[in-house]
Parts: sequence; structure tokens; C-alpha cells
Amino acid sequence: MHSIFDSRFAAKRIRDSLVITSAVVGALALVPLHAQAAGRAYVSNEDGETVTVLDTQKAEVISTIPVGKRPRGLKLNHDGSLLYVAVSGLPKCPPTVPDEECAKLKRDVQADGIAVIDTATLKLTKLLKSGSDPEQFDLSRDGKRLFISNEDSAQTSVLDTSTGAIIATIPIGHEPEGVRMAPNGKWVLVTSETDSTVSIVDTTSLKVLKTVSVGMRPRDLAFTPDSKSAYVSGESDASLYRIAIPAGEPVTRVLQLRKEARPMGVMLDGARKRIYISTGRGGSVAVVAQDSATLIKEIQVGARPWGLALSHDGKRLYTANGSSNDVTIVDTSSLSVVKKVPVGKGPWGVILSP
Repeated sequence: MHSIFDSRFAAKRIRDSLVITSAVVGALALVPLHAQAAGRAYVSNEDGETVTVLDTQKAEVISTIPVGKRPRGLKLNHDGSLLYVAVSGLPKCPPTVPDEECAKLKRDVQADGIAVIDTATLKLTKLLKSGSDPEQFDLSRDGKRLFISNEDSAQTSVLDTSTGAIIATIPIGHEPEGVRMAPNGKWVLVTSETDSTVSIVDTTSLKVLKTVSVGMRPRDLAFTPDSKSAYVSGESDASLYRIAIPAGEPVTRVLQLRKEARPMGVMLDGARKRIYISTGRGGSVAVVAQDSATLIKEIQVGARPWGLALSHDGKRLYTANGSSNDVTIVDTSSLSVVKKVPVGKGPWGVILSP
């Protein structure tokens, strides 16, 4: 038989538990919703017209968001509350298809833009007009501007994120694709696939300072932390170039990969002094020692890896594999595959929450 003392003690424990629970719930209510949503990876699915959301702790899909036609480049704002995604109404047309055949394909100009997703609700909130056929873009340090490559019109659009207005269009080489903001915020680099060049844009004057030749069909770039150099992938000649910023010279070919590799995404791991390069149809990630520019290892990750993302502690590398419809998670210590996670159709890019 329970004593009166036992009953009072049990009641006190219940009251204490309720107080603690209320305090925890109250504390969580004070945390911004986007902070509660940390630990996510966002994947753009070019052929599936969606963004897949992964829980990075469990390495599982938690949501799929319809976003628009051909989602490719994607960026989070600095606190992670908004996800920007480039969508395009221009039909997908690989390099093997002649230009005159591509020109006959019907396009939807109304679909072009930058889709904006609220990461707390995981809902599409609006579509910002971005110029035609946006592919990649980057965000200014203050979060007020997007610099967007308009692939079919040989220009870069500068978009005001607060008003949605295009405040400038900058002529760039043909088929601009890769766009990267310097860590110091002073310059934006834009690659031109057809011209095999990189244009250095001043973010104050919004003018091209210099255009330099690099490897064939440059796809992506990565800045060094000091903003003094950038690495550029060359898809068609399996190259990696380094250029000096802002002068643009010297331009140095620092690495030649195997001919089957098709360098696409470039990611710099400053803490480990490494460069990660996705090799597209090569099916791998090339791990390169930055100081010596030597190949450490190629890791087979999936079919046609493009986008790359590195965890904030540097322990995990994520690759979006376009033809195998999955994301591969790589352990950067052992340089081995940890897991593959099925996502949408044609994953193109991947980015991690702050």
C-alpha cells in the first residue's frame, strides 16, 4: 500500500516534469524556425522539377518541394531562412544536340526566374524574375543582391532581393554558367562555357574588369579564403586552372585529370588544404592536394555527379548525382562512401543549411 508521503512525492514529480516540459517548449518557441531547421541538405532535381530536403543527421529525405521547371543552381541566404533556386523554361538540350535543333524546341519564358522557398514552412513563396534561362548565381555578402548567369543571353543579371527588380545586366561571354562571389565581396567571377573564359566583375561598378582564357568549357569556380585566387574546372579538357584575382593573371593550369573525367563542380576545403572536383560522366570526385596540386584519390560516387557541398565541420562531402538520381555522402577522413540517398529525378545541385 502506498503511503500519503509516496502520493505527495509522486504528485511533486509530476508537477516538476510539467514545469520542465513547459520550459523546454517555451525555449524552443523563442528559437527562430529556420534555426530549428538546421541540419538539412537541399537538392535541386533538374528533371523532377523539385527540391528534395534531407535530414543530414539521419541521412533521410524529409520533404519534396515542387519548385518549377529545370531547377539547377541554389543558394541559402545567410541565416538559412530563405532558399533561392534558379528555374528555367528553356528545354534541356545536351551538347550533342545541334544548336539548330535546340532552337526548335518550345520554351516557356514565364517559367524563368529565381524561386524563393521559406525553409521554416518548406513552401514556395514567390518567383523573382531573373533574366532569361538562369542557371547558377551567387549572393552578395549583405544578402541584398543576386548575381545570376543567364545562359542563353550571354549576360549576368543583378537582382535586388528586397524589391525583386533587375538593377543591372552585364554582358558576359557566351553560355555563362558558373558564378562565385569572392569572400571579401569585391568581385564576382562568371565562367563562359563556349568562349572558355572567366570574367571578373567589380561588385561596386558592376563592370567587367578583365576576361581571361582558362580550360575548355569551364563549369564552376572556387575562391581561396583570402580572395586572391580562384580555381576553375574545365569540363572538355579535364583541366583545373588557377587564376589570380583581381588582375586575372597569371593563369596557371595546375592539374590534368584522366581524359574520361569531365570536371564540373569545384569545392575548396581550406582546413584540409584540399580541392574536391566532381567529374560528371567520370562518375567520381577527385580529391586534390591544394599546395602541390596533385591528385590524392578519385572516389566513385555515382552517375554524373555535379553539385558538391561540404559539411561545416568538414567531415562529410555531399554529391548530387544526376543520372543515378541520388546523393552520395563521403567521409572526408577515410575518403570513402558512407551512404547513398535516393532523391528526385536528375539531381543537379546540393547545399547545406548554416
